Amino acid sequence: MKKALITGITGQDGSYLAELLIEKGYEVHGLVRRSSTFNRHNIDHIFTTDTGRHRHLHYGDMADMNSLMSI
Repeated sequence: MKKALITGITGQDGSYLAELLIEKGYEVHGLVRRSSTFNRHNIDHIFTTDTGRHRHLHYGDMADMNSLMSI
């Protein structure tokens, strides 16, 4: 199974890309900044379904190397 990491997954483009890749059979990992935790309406439907076992959210920041290394 192919895997994809989407930075900015809570944004418009990131959420559309996540939907497209899931339809194509990808395992999708999304990077969410802690400041964006209240702005998840674009992705709630993606990550709250019963088929979400190949969908993962990771909290971190591109400017924080430790949070990126944990992914």
